[in-house]
Amino acid sequence: MTTGHPSAEHSQPPMLRLRGITKRFGPLVANDAISLELHSGEILALLGENGAGKSTLVSILFGHYTADEGHIEIHGQPLAPGNPRAALAAGVGMVHQHFTLADNLSVLDNIMLGGEPLWQLFSRRSAARARLLEVAQRFGLPVAPDAKVGSLSVGERQRVEILKALYRGARILILDEPTAVLTPQESEALFDTLGQMVAQGLSIIFISHKLGEVLRVSHRVAVLRGGKLVAEAPAAGTSQAQLAQWMVGHAVTATQRHPAPSIGLPVCTLDGVSTADAGQDRLDGVSLELKAGEIVSIAGVSGNGQLALAELLCGTRAASRGSVTFLGQPMKASPAWLVTKGVARIPEDRHAVGVVGDLSVWENAVSERLRSPAFSKALWVKRKAAQAHAARIMREFDVRGGGAHAVARSLSGGNMQKLILGRALLVPEQAEGKITAPRLAAGPPQGEAAPSGGSESREAESVGAISLIIAHQPTWGLDIGAVAYVQQQLIAARDAGAAVLVISDDLDEVMALGDRVAVMHAGQLTKALPAEAWTREAIGLAMAGINAESAPGVAA
Repeated sequence: MTTGHPSAEHSQPPMLRLRGITKRFGPLVANDAISLELHSGEILALLGENGAGKSTLVSILFGHYTADEGHIEIHGQPLAPGNPRAALAAGVGMVHQHFTLADNLSVLDNIMLGGEPLWQLFSRRSAARARLLEVAQRFGLPVAPDAKVGSLSVGERQRVEILKALYRGARILILDEPTAVLTPQESEALFDTLGQMVAQGLSIIFISHKLGEVLRVSHRVAVLRGGKLVAEAPAAGTSQAQLAQWMVGHAVTATQRHPAPSIGLPVCTLDGVSTADAGQDRLDGVSLELKAGEIVSIAGVSGNGQLALAELLCGTRAASRGSVTFLGQPMKASPAWLVTKGVARIPEDRHAVGVVGDLSVWENAVSERLRSPAFSKALWVKRKAAQAHAARIMREFDVRGGGAHAVARSLSGGNMQKLILGRALLVPEQAEGKITAPRLAAGPPQGEAAPSGGSESREAESVGAISLIIAHQPTWGLDIGAVAYVQQQLIAARDAGAAVLVISDDLDEVMALGDRVAVMHAGQLTKALPAEAWTREAIGLAMAGINAESAPGVAA
């Protein structure tokens, strides 16, 4: 199907016109005199790094914020500022990245919620059902009105969110990262839906960091940087490299995966591991081997056991069944013990569990190893050593924003992630107070036999300072430049000998980093196969729970 370009010349007035939109938050100019137009039957991609002003701009359009300067017109009529109800009445609908549905209610109840007056004596469910089914048929969005939302897949829930906007008469639809949690097959279905919408005259603002999808589905792209509109161009003839350069202001080199130079012995082995947690975020008979000098990437829709796997390997969740062996001995469910053994963690939520926001940068830099001889003696903290370590992290990992004494919450998302990455990878040698990089475990190079008297199944005895890196959503929410930097550091750690586990919702990242790739669904994990053995279609099927090894495009 073809959703986006080529785009015809527009002879009719624009459906939406923004003129000189400016919004300030104190000294910060979030939007600086932005002017844009959106025509009937058009998809406009809105791009920009974090903090570029995208969220502020669409929040002004949807009435959540009031612009300090400028105005908005819809169908040539002025839109009342700061009034979501006026935006809805004018035909503006928004589908957020994180769905706003009640799992315990039916599809129909969610669609009707907030759409009827509180003083109405009787709910007009029959009329609402008929209208919902009519809208669903018109736009090719099949739905079961009586199904509980909690029983639906992620793709089906997104369909309900879109239907909720269309049910209320939306003619301008804002989609915020619409494919972030979808399988490739669900993304394809969404693109088909967008094609039907624009064919019937709807207009769409498409916000995404996936530049390939942007160029595929949109007619035009508009790029914000530093609160200003810096580029506006037809999607046809524009490259991903050009979009990235507009977004960050300089050329960006995409991460290129190269084969692991030398794969060592197993560092960590999971054998039939299950956890006792209820719901989908659990492990159910998971087996996996993580080797020195190799990256294993885990794909899957968020909430299918990835958090349980990451917490298990970081020592904050225990196995109820099966065994976990680490460096030749049973793994302890103890974060402190794992840190001393060289396990580095990059948590999913950098704000909640990655840093302590009210502590300084230097305190966060040493927080996981504060009791080591490098940073403490008896009850005293060696502040000079700790601050020197923090300064090196900031220098080598390009952490910007206020210096070592600034509070961590003042850092941007990208700089906060660089701080976490540096804390994980730059480890002080306790004996000498020096900082070392990871080094490769002693073991046979890939393809060679194990040494005499050894076994290919034996565990590595030592992997130096860093033995295992658990990177859970390592680039989520980061700018393009920060994404490339973090990914390059993970590859460098692998090349230096660490075993690396990358858990990501981003399929492009999974394929860019993984030497082997596995897919998680409902707490179960497929066999980890070489990345070259997978196709995106096969990964998508596995993400939906279809046996990956029998799926088309997976090598036997």
